[in-house]
Amino acid sequence: MRGLPGNQLRVSQRSSPGEGWDEGLASACPWVLQRSSYRSAPLIVVQGVTKRYDGEPALADVSIAVARGEFAFLIGTNGAGKTTLLRILLREEPFDAGVVLVNGVDVSRIRGAALTKFRRRIGVVFQDTRLLPNATVRENVGLPLQVRGRATREIDTAVTQVLERVALADKSERFPRQLSGGEQRKVALARAVIAKPDILLCDEPTDSINPTHAREIMGLLLEINSDGVTTLVATHDSEIVNNLRRRVIRMDAGAILADEPVGVFNSG
Repeated sequence: MRGLPGNQLRVSQRSSPGEGWDEGLASACPWVLQRSSYRSAPLIVVQGVTKRYDGEPALADVSIAVARGEFAFLIGTNGAGKTTLLRILLREEPFDAGVVLVNGVDVSRIRGAALTKFRRRIGVVFQDTRLLPNATVRENVGLPLQVRGRATREIDTAVTQVLERVALADKSERFPRQLSGGEQRKVALARAVIAKPDILLCDEPTDSINPTHAREIMGLLLEINSDGVTTLVATHDSEIVNNLRRRVIRMDAGAILADEPVGVFNSG
């Protein structure tokens, strides 16, 4: 099990994301470099994080580190804490104890405009997709650039490119209700990566879709990861996990049970 050893994390707070991050954390946590195939300091550090809902623990003393450019699965049954952990990384949920650093920034301290800027570096594929029902595929995908005030021509070019990447260019003028579940997930993925994020968080991206679309989506996630995007995928899809043999972080009842560099869904 890979966790953060007690009292080894000593990283000073910084006003600018990433400043001196790799060097500072590499010296503070040499164990990360020793155990990571990426040989780089982690982009994400979660140390001793606890989260409670109505007094009941959703996360219990969770500690993980994810290297820049790494691909990892979060697995476990419903209620294991996977979604809660992703929401904390996105700063959608507060937590009761512990430390979460993303690119050297303490996420609990981010407020206002800085929070908006922080979230813009993270792409998210939600389990319920959160597509706008009355917007076309093109409009949904281009929304992240539109809210940033990008020029129409720039948005059109970027949308066309990313829709071609997910093989939905011919359905750009359709509405979400006119798409299959797998196609809706592809639209959500296209929207998540159109702004070229540093981190991609996916919550059950292959849930309730057919095996063909599931394989296509995982192929896209691996392709995006190969571009250098740090990717965390919460899933209970054992076939996908077993076939890909990537890092597996196993959760149960809000705790980390195991962390395997090359894992399978059921390892005993």
